[in-house]
Amino acid sequence: MLTLAYTPPYDWQGLLDFFAARSIAGVEKVEGDAYWRTVRLDDQLGWLCVRHDAQAQALTVSLSDSLLSARAQIAARLRAQFDLDCQPQAVAKVLGALMAPYPGLRVPGAFDGFEAVVRGVLGQQITVAAATTLAGRVATRLGTPLHTAHPALTHAFASARTLAAIEPDRLGQLGIVGTRIAAIQGLAAAVDAGTIDLSPQADSANTQRALKALRGIGEWTAQYAALRALKDADAFPAADYGVMKALGVSKPQQALVRAQAWQPYRAYAALCLWRAL
Repeated sequence: MLTLAYTPPYDWQGLLDFFAARSIAGVEKVEGDAYWRTVRLDDQLGWLCVRHDAQAQALTVSLSDSLLSARAQIAARLRAQFDLDCQPQAVAKVLGALMAPYPGLRVPGAFDGFEAVVRGVLGQQITVAAATTLAGRVATRLGTPLHTAHPALTHAFASARTLAAIEPDRLGQLGIVGTRIAAIQGLAAAVDAGTIDLSPQADSANTQRALKALRGIGEWTAQYAALRALKDADAFPAADYGVMKALGVSKPQQALVRAQAWQPYRAYAALCLWRAL
């Protein structure tokens, strides 16, 4: 078991609610006070379960035996996914009244950056629920089956190599439209080749430029990737409908102007705005 500490306050329920609304069928499950997911680390497959220990001010993680040799790598990924290195007092000082209703708010990251950005591409201009359905089809029809300790966890998400090589019609049969097929396959090819790194260690500005050079990926998706996969605390999806609605503006540029006061923590501001809807 892993124990991952954080600096309080910590909005565990807010994170659980975010992940629950976006859980990929076969890959993730939020049940009670626990977050379950399957894991693919190169050739290693397995599962994990994360729970909150409020008294210890830490998250506790159970792992399948197949992942015990990768404990350090998994701990690093979970620290990013659950934003455990955030200093909430510093963020609250900058965001002020915007964050006051959400003490301990964290920015939900990604255990697997590629998976999260594919999820972002699928979510372009459709609802969260519709994107979640499509992501579940990709996982359960193109991912790798595996046995786990939870009946809802049945597949590891499709690898970049698989999605880069698959016939586009196979993705179309899942209900994914042509421009998003091109974006997913271009992204998958770049990640598989190592020309795009979707980890928190990557340079955010350079990675965003590389993403936007791909067909079908624009500013919104690049900012979504920066916010979740790259853990850029200042990422801000100004073109997001929910962000603009919460701010009462109609243009991304107006949202950017309003957000200047929240630098360098605009990602946390975006989460506050989404929560306010």
